[in-house]
Amino acid sequence: MKQDFNLIAEIREDQGKGASRRLRLQGKVPAILYGAGRPPRLLSFDQNKVLQQLEHEAFYSSILNVKVGDNVQPVIVKDIQRHPARTQILHMDFQRIVADQKIRMNVPIHFVGEEIAVGVKTGGGKVSHLMTDVEVSCLPKDLPEYFEVDVSALDVDDMLYLSDIKVPEGVEIIELTHGEEHDQPIVSIHVIKEQVIEEPEAVAEEPAEGEAPAATADAKSEGKPDED
Repeated sequence: MKQDFNLIAEIREDQGKGASRRLRLQGKVPAILYGAGRPPRLLSFDQNKVLQQLEHEAFYSSILNVKVGDNVQPVIVKDIQRHPARTQILHMDFQRIVADQKIRMNVPIHFVGEEIAVGVKTGGGKVSHLMTDVEVSCLPKDLPEYFEVDVSALDVDDMLYLSDIKVPEGVEIIELTHGEEHDQPIVSIHVIKEQVIEEPEAVAEEPAEGEAPAATADAKSEGKPDED
């Protein structure tokens, strides 16, 4: 069952870097809401509540409900800017959705059956995820939370491709609409082989032109009388 995500927003009038900085100091996230042929609207959200919602993978590929006063607007998240060093959201972009207009979203791929895959159990192979999500186009009502891909039948050197993903009716994978040559691999099983790289032996440096070679310890001792 899909999870509902509800975000309480406040309208903000001020804009610019200074205004956004003041909001962050107050524990809020500046954001913008656009799309559906309507003017953009500047919003702000509670930082802690947003961080709690972001812990759920489904947040990124779900229809979200943004509540402003008594109005509720269904949206999808289009961009999230994070602080490079702190656990802080700097800015968020949301797009309004309309029921009869298709949207484009990245949907995560969940791989199942990895531990019992033929190539893992009998071939000693390792599963490699070549993709972790895929962009789709569909009406909002048809948006899947994730795609489940079973890899249990894969043997060593086997692969699954975008065309192997079972998509529900009304959903299309964007990459596949460009032709068969865009049917990219999404997961494979290979045996990881270790290769030992031998370091090259040190080669004595040749003296520069006109420079006498450095004397060895034996050469230095030649002709020197023994000490008592």
